[in-house]
Amino acid sequence: MSWKTDRRSFYYANAEEPADIRLDPSTTALLVIDVQNTYLAPKDTEAETARWQPFYDRMRGTVIPNVASLIEDCRARSVEVIFARIACHKLDGRDRSLSQKKPGFNYLLLPKDLEEGQIVPELTPKGDEITILKTTDSALTGTNLRLILHNMGIKDVICVGIFTDQCVSSTVRSLADESFGVVVADDCCAAATMELHERELEIINMIYCHVASSEELAGFFVKG
Repeated sequence: MSWKTDRRSFYYANAEEPADIRLDPSTTALLVIDVQNTYLAPKDTEAETARWQPFYDRMRGTVIPNVASLIEDCRARSVEVIFARIACHKLDGRDRSLSQKKPGFNYLLLPKDLEEGQIVPELTPKGDEITILKTTDSALTGTNLRLILHNMGIKDVICVGIFTDQCVSSTVRSLADESFGVVVADDCCAAATMELHERELEIINMIYCHVASSEELAGFFVKG
């Protein structure tokens, strides 16, 4: 099994294998989505923290180390590394989109300077790497990321981060609609549960993006 045959939804169960992916480092960007301190913090109760423990374990044991390695690999290849984080400009959050104002899990009030809204220390941006502040699920909708990517001549975007079934998926769909080539590194993403993670990857694979492991991804780059 490989990225060409894995995670086939009903729509693509009998589709031909896709062509090899070739990523030119000069026209490719790595987009790290919402890996922020708040999502690694304990919940309000011990019971809720315990319910989320598999997510914390995946983030600490798999996702963050893999994203860190991928970032370093992309930097070595001169691939543009870009970060996106949920952050509002107003202290009361009235500039947030409706999806981030609704009661429940997705409700977030993260003024841009709060520590809990910052990117986790293991993945801190370096130098002039761009960080997009977003009040929407999609990193493309409501930000100038689209313009930035076009201005830098980016054609392909590698998406990693959280949550697979929310902000990652929303960003992937937006990028695909703007005709960017999109690759999602499955072992660099997480949802609240593995079931949600795998299901969403199956849904978006082959139509909005191609899903591959970070190890497979390394083989997609064209050598200069």
